[in-house]
Amino acid sequence: MTDFDFRQAGITTLNIELDAIAQLEQYINQDFEQACQLIQHATGKVVVMGMGKSGHIGNKIAATFASTGTPSFFVHPGEASHGDLGMIEKGDVVLAISNSGEASEIITLLPVVKRRGITLITMTGNPASTMARLAQVNLCIKVPKEACPIGLAPTSSTTATLVMGDALAIALMQAKGFTADDFALSHPGGALGRKLLLRISDVMHTGDKLPVVPPDATVRDALLEISAKGLGMTAVVEHDGTLSGIFTDGDLRRLLDQRLDLHTTRIGDVMGKNPTSVSADLLAAEGLKQMEERKINGLLVTENSRLIGALNMHDLLKAGVM
Repeated sequence: MTDFDFRQAGITTLNIELDAIAQLEQYINQDFEQACQLIQHATGKVVVMGMGKSGHIGNKIAATFASTGTPSFFVHPGEASHGDLGMIEKGDVVLAISNSGEASEIITLLPVVKRRGITLITMTGNPASTMARLAQVNLCIKVPKEACPIGLAPTSSTTATLVMGDALAIALMQAKGFTADDFALSHPGGALGRKLLLRISDVMHTGDKLPVVPPDATVRDALLEISAKGLGMTAVVEHDGTLSGIFTDGDLRRLLDQRLDLHTTRIGDVMGKNPTSVSADLLAAEGLKQMEERKINGLLVTENSRLIGALNMHDLLKAGVM
């Protein structure tokens, strides 16, 4: 066992990096505004470059840009020197990242970038560096010190770079009026995509799969319909298709306590009136929220007061919304 204070070491690291982030505010200045404007008015994509740890951060920045409405991709400077520079076209914006501003692999590429008339934005910790001087605008990411106690491992500087990249991406996202629907279109897979894209109409039961009985049906008839359709409920619908009420498993249990005759009792006399109904266009995630708030297990879907669908919690679970 060791008596080294790991917790204190972790807290010290957090405090150093928090201070580094706080120092960034002074660099959200005219240079930041100009960088945003250059990217906003570009006709092409944002091409992010970086070596080593800056490259890893650059990859994430490019991904954040792309997912928030600013087309972007990452190009490794070494690969760019051997052909991938052809991926960069006139109208693109190059965002080159280096804490020192002296990354030779990137500096080698800059004459070609400049010659082709491609906009260059740099992100460095040294405004007097070669990269900063060659750029149309340099975003300063200088930090007081690295969190690494020997000052060698990029820590505070990479955190500051990531945060500056996020600041750019989110500022541009807001300027473009990027919405949750836009976000969903670039995230169709996984739970996030399902919550943002899936609508009630995509998961509801329709046609012959709908549990439906008329108001003059008996409770026994309703019970058979509930069992046959497997939604734990049945809608009670007038002969013209208008939704009249609902009868659930829970209603049946309460009814049994009253000792009513299931063969003669009309469902219209014991159904739940004014049932919760939703539009087919509602997001499935919103439907789930309504069920949770109302403490119910199913929803009826209507259009102009006419029943067109039904679903329950199991449908949402199966669809991956929950």
